[in-house]
Amino acid sequence: MKYITLPSDEVRHLSFYLAMEEYVARHLDEPDCFFMWQVKPTVIYGRNQVVENEVNIDYCREHDIQIVHRKSGGGCVYADMDNLMLSYITDGDNVGFTFNRFVQMILLVLRKLGIEATGTSHNDIMIGDRKVCGTAFYQLPGRSIVHSTMLYDTNMQHMLNAITPGPEKLEAKGIQSVRQRITLLKDHTSLSLEQLKTFIRETLCDGERMLTSEEIEHINKITKNYGYQTRTGKENQAHLSV
Repeated sequence: MKYITLPSDEVRHLSFYLAMEEYVARHLDEPDCFFMWQVKPTVIYGRNQVVENEVNIDYCREHDIQIVHRKSGGGCVYADMDNLMLSYITDGDNVGFTFNRFVQMILLVLRKLGIEATGTSHNDIMIGDRKVCGTAFYQLPGRSIVHSTMLYDTNMQHMLNAITPGPEKLEAKGIQSVRQRITLLKDHTSLSLEQLKTFIRETLCDGERMLTSEEIEHINKITKNYGYQTRTGKENQAHLSV
């Protein structure tokens, strides 16, 4: 599997990385591609979700948290520089097979670190009874994209407040209950986040493909497709400066 790299390690807007997934799926000939990325505080909501129902927009504006609409299904997630975002692009359109392959790849990494992790029927990855990694999926003609949020660490205050709490979170008393449902990978390994990134890449990939400046320019043009929709259907670009 080829690791897809960029010419510089600058931190880009989350919409760039979603557009990068799409570009890789549509234009690169490699059958299996993988890359990792990190972003400044961002909320990402799923294809079938309504932003006002899922995201505390006022809180996000107040704390400079970006909002991005992704093309995959699944729930709303919060990401920041202490999370590790994973992208896997592969040939084929068998959803179950692709999900299973990705989950098995991540389980391999964690077990090589001595961490006893398991997958669920919802394609989450658990350590004990707590979630450490969630996944989402979408398809393009002949290609499948899986992306995942790995909780190495996170800002719990933002995680709770940027995503509009549902009845379950309200009844379970906020941050304490969220912390009881998730686990942070830093509590299970002595590796730093940078060391973990190196370990994942060396475990899963056997080569790299660096994107060219022309390809990056093309990706930047695709980012406009990842705004967020209001109830009126109006596309909001306020959080999409790249």
